Amino acid sequence: MEYFLGIDLGSSSVKVSIIDGESGHIIAKSFAPQTEAPILSVQNGWAEQHPDDWWAYLKTALRQAMVSGNIKAEDIKAVGITYQMHGLVLVDKDLRVLRPSIIWCDSRAVPYGEKAFEELGHDYCLTHLLNSPGNFTAAKLAWVRENEPDIFSHIYKYMLPGDYLAMRMTGEVKTTVPGLSEGMSWDFADNRVSDRLLSFFGIPSEMVADTVPTFGEQGLLSASAATELGLRAGTPICYRSGDQPNNAFSLNVLNPGEVAATAGTSGVVYGITDKVRTDPRSRINMFAHVNHTASEPRIGVMHCTNGVGILNAWMKRMVAPQVSYEQFNDMAAQVPVGSDGVVVLPFGNGAERILENRQLGSVIHGINFNNHNANTLARAAQEGVAFSFKYGMDIMQATGMDTKVIRAGHANMFLSPIFRTTLATVADAEIELYDTDGSVGAATGAALGCGYYTTPEEAFRPLHKIKMVTPDRSHQDAYLEAYARWEEVLQRELNA
Repeated sequence: MEYFLGIDLGSSSVKVSIIDGESGHIIAKSFAPQTEAPILSVQNGWAEQHPDDWWAYLKTALRQAMVSGNIKAEDIKAVGITYQMHGLVLVDKDLRVLRPSIIWCDSRAVPYGEKAFEELGHDYCLTHLLNSPGNFTAAKLAWVRENEPDIFSHIYKYMLPGDYLAMRMTGEVKTTVPGLSEGMSWDFADNRVSDRLLSFFGIPSEMVADTVPTFGEQGLLSASAATELGLRAGTPICYRSGDQPNNAFSLNVLNPGEVAATAGTSGVVYGITDKVRTDPRSRINMFAHVNHTASEPRIGVMHCTNGVGILNAWMKRMVAPQVSYEQFNDMAAQVPVGSDGVVVLPFGNGAERILENRQLGSVIHGINFNNHNANTLARAAQEGVAFSFKYGMDIMQATGMDTKVIRAGHANMFLSPIFRTTLATVADAEIELYDTDGSVGAATGAALGCGYYTTPEEAFRPLHKIKMVTPDRSHQDAYLEAYARWEEVLQRELNA
């Protein structure tokens, strides 16, 4: 047997998938914890998780998958890792974690990134980093330097969440060029680590991990980690990527003009370009894609809304806690397009890049106590998320990224007919839904990275399109009117 393990470290759980290399079929899947993983928020705008918890979740999920699939340790030939982006993990010289991870939706570092954007200069940041330093990993480390100097003085290396899992598995601290780019530590113009940004933030270059290729041997499973995980010592890690580039990879989105989307806790539209044309206000992100090289650039152009699945889950808990998500979708379907005038802005999960790193907070506008009910709020929440995608996609289009066909996994909010039809209609795009997810993509990446597959075409033979969603032409005017009303409320809030 030649099986490949994919690990997806998310903010709500750690998921694993084991695929059969020959057929590409999923042999086993699992996740842990079974309830949503806690996020520590001791102040508004802060979000932290304990890296040790991630390791414990991985052990639980992997044990369940190995048992359910009746899989032997020697059957796993290679491992791939995908992870929540932009987080900060700090270790000392003994590779002990120094503090909880400051994760992607934590907003405390926004002022540090904004200061760097102004003082280094917009032109420099957009041409060398492709982004404002914003709220990304390097800015989070600058916050630690200023606010937790004792911890900063003990740092050996800083890393991303996926680098931490790889470190626990191999005993080595490594990262990738795409990983450095997502943390704002990579200079695209000079094709090297950005000494200028690190110097501005007061970060010694020695704290940056050495790089390994995105695809290829990145380290071997140590004997101690193999014992903990129930795997074979010496098993190679052969792929590593942040969750959004990996989501695109799992949908075979690798070439200029191709577009992927995801709608989990946060929501993303992610397109590929080989030409850099940045938004002057840096409201969208640009990172090195999984197949980027200096000679053949592949840049991921990314819009993100932080409050997507988390808004839908919050709304369900508030207005219909006893029903399933499928029943919640049925409730939303009882309300006409436009939610009878109710508008929900989904910006309640940290600083939003498309709003220039503002923490607007969520807004529910237009409630009438006599006419509106739980069904109204269910639909308004899902429409509000779709409208935020449209808002970001318009910014992407201004940079040259067209979105006429969007590929997505048939999961999370793409299971909702209201959400996906609203998005297809206001974006005037077809949505192709596939039976895949991040952990399957990571397993596929491992098989490609170790040479079991020789080309992406071979790797993605099993990728199966299960549904096509087209714009609702019969109600398009109503959808567009609802979007215009949503955008009017947004602009009013931004100008308040």
